[in-house]
Amino acid sequence: MTAHDTRLWHSMSFADATRMMEWLTAIGFTEHATYRDEDDASVVTHAEWLWPGGGGIMFGSRRPDGVIDNVGGSAAYLVTDDVDATFERAVAAGATVVRDVVDQDYGGRGGSVTDPEGNHWSFGDYQPG
Repeated sequence: MTAHDTRLWHSMSFADATRMMEWLTAIGFTEHATYRDEDDASVVTHAEWLWPGGGGIMFGSRRPDGVIDNVGGSAAYLVTDDVDATFERAVAAGATVVRDVVDQDYGGRGGSVTDPEGNHWSFGDYQPG
């Protein structure tokens, strides 16, 4: 399976999409597509950002007509080959440590943070399945 074969994408809503795009860039996501409201460029109506290891996230700004309204209420597990570096970049970009990076009993290495909007992110090199 290649990155383009990924069939599950995490969807999120952000209060400050511009700030969160900076954070996502800092931890290693790349922009694939970002669409903004024609009347208010600060509002992201839909965005698709890719993770280098495969898959990605879709997100937009919290808005009255938005389908997803989980600002600060999401949780995601992100598989990465360099857990420590990804974790350190996340914290340097404004995340709060929830659980330091440690070796896990079930295999792999991982740790958790909350992003600047309160979403829970776990980073690990354990690939389920």
